[in-house]
Amino acid sequence: MILPGSAVRVTNVDDTFYGFQGLVQRVADGKAAVLFEGGNWDKLITFRLSEIELVDATAGRQKK
Repeated sequence: MILPGSAVRVTNVDDTFYGFQGLVQRVADGKAAVLFEGGNWDKLITFRLSEIELVDATAGRQKK
């Protein structure tokens, strides 16, 4: 389930932001506003829920 604060990746291959990862800011009417931060720029884009997928935020981390 995609909720505000979830890390997501854009899966729509026809979208400029395909493959980008961002944070969901809000969810309403089957759409999610996703915040992308990249160094000196921030961008808030709205996607249909079918165009994004959850990202495992713990992937790649090693236990110590």
